[in-house]
Amino acid sequence: MKRCPSCHQTFEEEWLSFCTQDGTALVDELSGSAEPPPTMMAPGSTSEAPQKDQATWNLPSADFAPSEPQWQPPQPAWRPPPPPAYAPENKSLATASLVLGIISVTVGWLCFGPIPGIAAIILGGVALSQIKKNPERVGGKQSAIFGIVTGGITVLIYLGFLIFYIVIMIAAAANA
Repeated sequence: MKRCPSCHQTFEEEWLSFCTQDGTALVDELSGSAEPPPTMMAPGSTSEAPQKDQATWNLPSADFAPSEPQWQPPQPAWRPPPPPAYAPENKSLATASLVLGIISVTVGWLCFGPIPGIAAIILGGVALSQIKKNPERVGGKQSAIFGIVTGGITVLIYLGFLIFYIVIMIAAAANA
């Protein structure tokens, strides 16, 4: 059992550590002191004193008169801000450059010659120019660069074949 040293109320709950009336830390009744608990001074003649000593639970007090609400001007209803202006990026020339560059490296040199590679370089260059002028509307810089690189590889392969063919033709004409 536990006892409140100020109001001398006893509590049987072992989990309590503070008095429920005044919030004072509880002490064990079996702490070994054989003397009786100290007597409590009687409160004054006013009947409000015990109520003031009791713990408050943050309830509204009856001592205060309710205040009249202050007039406030009407607040406009909150509206979320408008979404940002979004225009989808135009990636058509960059994508066309990428596709033509891939076609020119893989199967274009068998069927079409250097034409897809040259077209990929031109379309990639135009796409990069548009991206530089208006980057918020036009996108696809990586696709355009990849199209230019693959188209350039195809054109270099064809130039290598052309130079090799010319050298073989000159060598064959010199031996004949």
